[in-house]
Amino acid sequence: MKANKHQEQKKTVKSALESLTAAALILPGLLQQPALAAEDDEVDFQYSHYQEGKREISGITYNLDGSQSVSTVKSFNPIEVEGLHGSAKISLTDRFKFAFNYIQDTWGGATPISTAPVGFNVNSLLTGPDGQTIVGASPYLVGTGNTYLDQNLNPVSPSGLDPQSGEPSYTTDNQLTHVMSYASPETRKQGDFKLTYEWDEAALSLGGGISLEDDYESRFGNIGGRWDFNQKQTSVNLDLSYTNSETNAVLDHDAGGYLYPVNYSTQGFDQINNLENEPFTSRLQGTRQDWATHLGLSHVLSKDAVISGDIGYTRSTGYLSNPYKGVNTVFIDPDNQCCLSAGVAYRGSLYALMEQRPEIRNQWNLGGRFVQYIQPLDAALHFDYRFSADDWGIQAHAFEADWVQPVGHGWTITPRVRYYSQDAADFYTPWLVTMQPYNQQVDANGNNLGLPYDSSKFRNLAKPSADYSSYFSSDHRLSGYGALSGGVTVSKQFAKGVSVETGFEYYTHQGSLKMGGGGEGKYGDFDYWVANAALKVNLSALSFKPGPEATGHEHGEHSHHALPAGVMFGHLLPKALQMMVGYRYQYASQSGPMLNGTDLVMDQTIVSQGCTGARSVGCFAAPSNMAMHMHMLDIMYAPTDWLTLMLMPQFMDMSMSMRSLSGSPGGLDHSLNGHLGHHLQNSHETGGIGDLGMFALVKLFDDNMQHVHVTLGLSAPTGDVDMKMRRNHQIDGGFIHYGMQLGSGTWDLKPSLTYTGILGQWAWGAQVNGTVRMEGQNESGYRLGDLFQSTAWGGYHLLPWLNASIRGVYTVQTAVHGQFNGIEGQFFAEDGFTPTSSIKFGPMDYPQNYGGRFWDIGFGLNVTIPSGDLEGNQIGVEWLQPVHTDFNGYQLDRDGALAATWSVAF
Repeated sequence: MKANKHQEQKKTVKSALESLTAAALILPGLLQQPALAAEDDEVDFQYSHYQEGKREISGITYNLDGSQSVSTVKSFNPIEVEGLHGSAKISLTDRFKFAFNYIQDTWGGATPISTAPVGFNVNSLLTGPDGQTIVGASPYLVGTGNTYLDQNLNPVSPSGLDPQSGEPSYTTDNQLTHVMSYASPETRKQGDFKLTYEWDEAALSLGGGISLEDDYESRFGNIGGRWDFNQKQTSVNLDLSYTNSETNAVLDHDAGGYLYPVNYSTQGFDQINNLENEPFTSRLQGTRQDWATHLGLSHVLSKDAVISGDIGYTRSTGYLSNPYKGVNTVFIDPDNQCCLSAGVAYRGSLYALMEQRPEIRNQWNLGGRFVQYIQPLDAALHFDYRFSADDWGIQAHAFEADWVQPVGHGWTITPRVRYYSQDAADFYTPWLVTMQPYNQQVDANGNNLGLPYDSSKFRNLAKPSADYSSYFSSDHRLSGYGALSGGVTVSKQFAKGVSVETGFEYYTHQGSLKMGGGGEGKYGDFDYWVANAALKVNLSALSFKPGPEATGHEHGEHSHHALPAGVMFGHLLPKALQMMVGYRYQYASQSGPMLNGTDLVMDQTIVSQGCTGARSVGCFAAPSNMAMHMHMLDIMYAPTDWLTLMLMPQFMDMSMSMRSLSGSPGGLDHSLNGHLGHHLQNSHETGGIGDLGMFALVKLFDDNMQHVHVTLGLSAPTGDVDMKMRRNHQIDGGFIHYGMQLGSGTWDLKPSLTYTGILGQWAWGAQVNGTVRMEGQNESGYRLGDLFQSTAWGGYHLLPWLNASIRGVYTVQTAVHGQFNGIEGQFFAEDGFTPTSSIKFGPMDYPQNYGGRFWDIGFGLNVTIPSGDLEGNQIGVEWLQPVHTDFNGYQLDRDGALAATWSVAF
């Protein structure tokens, strides 16, 4: 099952994070509602971690005496999400305001793709390294499978051996279970903006944005207005938005053995297209459009109370289904029912049909909010209620309350609780049964001739009168259920407009919590938790107003302005008790030909020489392009004028696409049942927290013209180094490549020595720095190579607020030492079962193909905002162009690197 493109997972996680984010944003410390937003300019950074609990999954185990039994276990590798959110609101003029947001989520793990009776045995129960039974997170069912039912069409499960015949016997068992599939890490990126013009008692805004995923793309725009009246005691908001989305889902042969897209390929649909040169692989394409409008009214009841209400409508059309979601359907052929075991009345063939939802959805929602300030406690109570309904039969209620309690010295604690309940969609069904054979007919070219079934005969035993002739889905988000969540947010307001926040929320999803009862069974219960941390900077409060004694001519300030954006640890804070907050972005790209040292190499050479080592069988694939994005916060504080302390948390994501190598040992790939094909079809992605940097910058010399300081730094191993690819056909995908793990996995020493100078409009500098791994290996069995770098630069102030720079860089890095623990994947002998050795797909999986010697030249610009509310804010950008590359081993050529920075000191 091609679960790393699993739309169900992405929508579930996205919905959960958006609802939690929305809940957080109504707290005073995170307030962003249009009618109540603060007027000050600000910049926010937020990190969040979402973690689902393990689900209870059931399946059949086979005993030594030949009997079978039902086992219930906890699934492994549940969904995990790392999220990054950055936003800014800036006043362009007194009337024009500009705001933008950037959101990035990377997730992976096991997630449900369908539901089935336990007796159908669609989950494969495996034995883990510890001898315990676990669930294989890849559908066991391949093609048709025999299923057994009693005389009332209820499913049956094995109950042991018949004492007389010695054959398996069965008893009725209506227990259901989710069918799980595993998703490799995958990343969604979204950017949006809003431009607002404000009058004294009104405002008009225009906005838009784009959201990108590997197989889903969405573009949206909106227009909104606000009118204040009644001496600004009352506000009316009206918004209109449009979204156009495209699904482009690859249904590979792993999915083709389980999900049957016959209902999308025979009824005049043109959404399924076969991919050239990829047997058993097709692509499902679909588009959808969403129009939404929202009308809100808020009113100040008194100096201590505010009430608001809103109504909204959304119309969605087009492809609204999930391309990776199925409904298990049992087809019973009345003419083929002989030779049945005890307790079995019918034998059926099981097919997982791709879900089919209506192509139109109309949704309405109505909500209200009350806020009451309680003077004796210096606290505020927030209460929200929301009702929503649609023409799919879903009605939902949501209640939420939070208590905002300042506790002194800038601290605020906000506990909250939320309850949600919804009815099931009219076409929701865990599984289906039908008294007819699955009879697929094709023409001479292999094209389907009509549907192989009459969908009007589909039945849900729990809802025998329901109509599933057109639409059916087992997506648990469309079931009836209730959810209860609770959490707390703690915020601290520092002087000069800087605040930090952290929060935690726990959520439980249970059918038994549904309002009025009648929710889905216990098999669908799950929980998750979310933790987040945020840094908020009020730019207006930090507006830098230099006096006569600080006109920008101090060495520390002037040289800081002239530092190329790619230079790190290049300056101290010039004054004791000063602070600086900054954001740093780095991007690196590789594409084009493969190199060995400095030489171009052909595929045949890579196959024979690029993958050497123990148990090597040659190279199968090579990278075609690679990209790395890194987001860092620079948080600096100077306890004295000669010492600056620095904390640098990182969030990063990487992607790699691969191509097959001419002359590769394709027979071994065949032995893998096409395992390699998954890696060629789909890019590899990772993302999340990187290693945490902690640094001390110590001044050695400063005479207002020249400056020298040393940096002593440690890098803590907070980034993952054990990220793996998903299972395919019950085969472990193994570790993702060394260069795509999120950290080093070791404690690292990071020293540097920096020299800078200024004379008039000229500035120059040089730095040597290094990274020394302080441990022999990390928890995954390897360590990255040590690194040494030297750089020198010169700059000139073209204008008092604009500096241009040029820089040379020389870098040396040694190869990776050691290798991943265990095996990185398996391939099998021709019998399809016997493991023969470890497999590594290409040069990127071999430690010797990392590091090298590199010369680069950088071109940069730095801007210091000279006046206004943003005075003193600094922005820098630098492009680093490769000049000479000498790789260790076989690697993909370098394109270049981009660095961009923003900072403000106070």
